[in-house]
Amino acid sequence: MGREELEGRIRDYWTVRTKDFNTVRMNELHGEISGRWVAELNGLLPKGRSLDILDAGTGTGFFAVLLAREGHRVTGIDLTPTMLEAARETAEHFNVKASFLQMNVQETTFENESFDAIVTRNVTWTLPDPEKAYREWHRLLRPGGILLNFDANYADNVRHQNQKESWIKPDGVYGHVGMTQELMQENARITLSVPASAHHRPAWDEALAEKIGFSSWGSDETLGKRILRENDMSDAPMFLFWAKK
Repeated sequence: MGREELEGRIRDYWTVRTKDFNTVRMNELHGEISGRWVAELNGLLPKGRSLDILDAGTGTGFFAVLLAREGHRVTGIDLTPTMLEAARETAEHFNVKASFLQMNVQETTFENESFDAIVTRNVTWTLPDPEKAYREWHRLLRPGGILLNFDANYADNVRHQNQKESWIKPDGVYGHVGMTQELMQENARITLSVPASAHHRPAWDEALAEKIGFSSWGSDETLGKRILRENDMSDAPMFLFWAKK
């Protein structure tokens, strides 16, 4: 599968999934788990000032809303127009200001050193060229800026065919709602086709950070248990990979 075809299938998949995906994210925003996310983000981001933050692959605006409520200037970008529509509605629902633009996270139109921080969640694993994305994020960060990447080895969940951990009820806060068998099969095909599926992460991400020229980096593989708790997937626990410019 070529990169253009893969990117188109990813966009089409998330277009279909937008409504149910947004249901889960709204459950998070209205639940206590959002407080754990805020505490985590505040502990990682530079303190004492309002930041210019890029939410790369914002989806329906989860991080953008949380960070805007904390007083930061947030720009969310996503490839899927329906996700961006939902993100704008979410920001309006919570009465926060954030900017949402349709853009490819691997190749943006922002000027060099536009942001103090970049946050991204469950995005890198979907990308046709994640190294290109990391290079772009390095370009966009100001000196001393930080990238916070929350992700998981979702290909391991697919390889183990552990669908039980992926399907959740409509009031769940992490996983798939409203999935048909056809959508599950397409998700599996995409997951096993993207480059990240072939690598052990976050060690692979750390190697890329060194190759690209970040000044420091690290990872935390206990994040899922701390934030998602019982909702964290045993076959694909969420991790944090961070890198500073």
